Amino acid sequence: MTASPAALGFRMPAEWEPHAATWLAWPHERSDWPGKFPAIPLVYADIIRHLVASERVRLEVNGRREELLARRLLRRADVNLSQVDFFPFPTNRSWTRDHGPLFLKHAGGEVALAHFRFNGWAKYENHQKDDAVPDRIARAQKRRQWKPRARFGGRLREVVLEGGSIDVNGQGTLLTTEECLLSPVQARNPGLKKEALEKLLGDVLGVRKVLWLGEGIVGDDTHGHVDDVARFVDATTVVLATEQDSADANFSRLLDNRQRLSSMTDADGRPLRVVPLPMPRPVVWDGQRLPASYANFYVANRVVLVPTFNDAADRVALGTLARLFPTREVVGIHALDLVWGLGTLHCLTQQEPQ
Repeated sequence: MTASPAALGFRMPAEWEPHAATWLAWPHERSDWPGKFPAIPLVYADIIRHLVASERVRLEVNGRREELLARRLLRRADVNLSQVDFFPFPTNRSWTRDHGPLFLKHAGGEVALAHFRFNGWAKYENHQKDDAVPDRIARAQKRRQWKPRARFGGRLREVVLEGGSIDVNGQGTLLTTEECLLSPVQARNPGLKKEALEKLLGDVLGVRKVLWLGEGIVGDDTHGHVDDVARFVDATTVVLATEQDSADANFSRLLDNRQRLSSMTDADGRPLRVVPLPMPRPVVWDGQRLPASYANFYVANRVVLVPTFNDAADRVALGTLARLFPTREVVGIHALDLVWGLGTLHCLTQQEPQ
C-alpha cells in the first residue's frame, strides 16, 4: 500500500506562509461574465500587478494567441513581465482555486501536489480541461502528486474536492461546510461518509481536526464554499462573514456559523478567536443575487488582496484585515464586475509554497 502524504511528512501550509508563486488562469470563457467580459482581463492585470511585487505569477493560458493578448495587456498595466511565467495549459474556466492542485510541503522542503478530482462543481459538464491541469503542473514542475481515492458507493473512487471548499491553519486544523462536502444532493462524493472524509483529509493534507460550519452564502454557485464565509488569518483566529440585517437571507445561516465557531477549538485544543467581517449590501445583477463577500480575500507574500464592491462596508472590511495582517499591505480590488462570474479573488488564485 502506498504511504499517504501525511505519513511521509507532508502537510498543506497555511496561505500566509511563504509563497514561491501564485497560480492564475487568464480569463477567456465569455459566458462566465455575460455582458461584462471586456472588464475582466483589466481586473486580472490589476491583481497580477500587485502580486509580482513580492512573488512570481504562474499564468495558465489557452495557447500562444492568448499568451500574446495577455502579455500586451499586462505591459499596458505596467506589470513586470520578468516575474510572470506562462504555461500553455488549456482550461474550461479561470477558477484556479478549484481546478488547480492543492500544494503540499514536506518538513525537508519538498513541494508536492494533491490532485483531487474536479467535476465542475457538480454543475457544469465541460470541466475535463480543468481537471487535467494538476497533471500538467506536476509534469511541468517534475513534482510528485497524489490522486486521493476512497471506497464509497461500493467501489474505490477518486474523491472530488475544490480548493475553495476548505481553509487550513497549517497546524492541523481545517474549516469547511456541511452544505458543500456532506450534502448528498451536490453529487460530489455520494456515499462518502463524514468520518471517512475526515480521515482522508488527514491522510492527504496533514489535518488532525475538521471544523464543520453549516451553510455558505446566498448566491454561491459552488454550494457553500467556505472561502466566502470564514477564513483563518492565523493559527487560532478566524474571520467570519457577518450579516447585521435580520431580514437578509444570509442572516440566519451566518449566525448559525458564528454560534458553531464560538465553541470550537483548534487541533491542539486552543479556543478560536472569531473576528466579524461585514457583508456588503446585496449585489444583484440581471435579477440574480451574487456571492459578494469580503471573506474571499487572498493572502500573498507582502500583500492581502480584498474584493471591494463600492459599498460603505468596504472601508470596514479593509480596516479589519489591515489590523489582522499588520506586516502586509491590504489592497482593495474592485470586484463588482468580477463577482458576476460568481467568484472573486480567492476563487481565481492558488498559492504554491516556497
